[in-house]
Amino acid sequence: MKIDIVTMEELEQFKTEFIREMRSLIMDKKPTQTTKWLRSIEVRKMLSISPGTLQNLRVSGTLPFKKIGGSMYYNKQDIEKMMKGE
Repeated sequence: MKIDIVTMEELEQFKTEFIREMRSLIMDKKPTQTTKWLRSIEVRKMLSISPGTLQNLRVSGTLPFKKIGGSMYYNKQDIEKMMKGE
């Protein structure tokens, strides 16, 4: 097993180069469209519907959702598509 000794100067140089590369990667990355997830109460307010109507949309498969723990989450784009009839 070979052991290399690293000096503090080499470690500092590595850190500086690493940070420079990470910054360039972050700055070069173009902003992507992020998914906006809404909770049930937000969807009900947005659509002016009752909890039962929202449940019917879930059960019928009209409005896709994700259940995490005990909470339901809805993709805002899916809601917009449903409203357009897509």
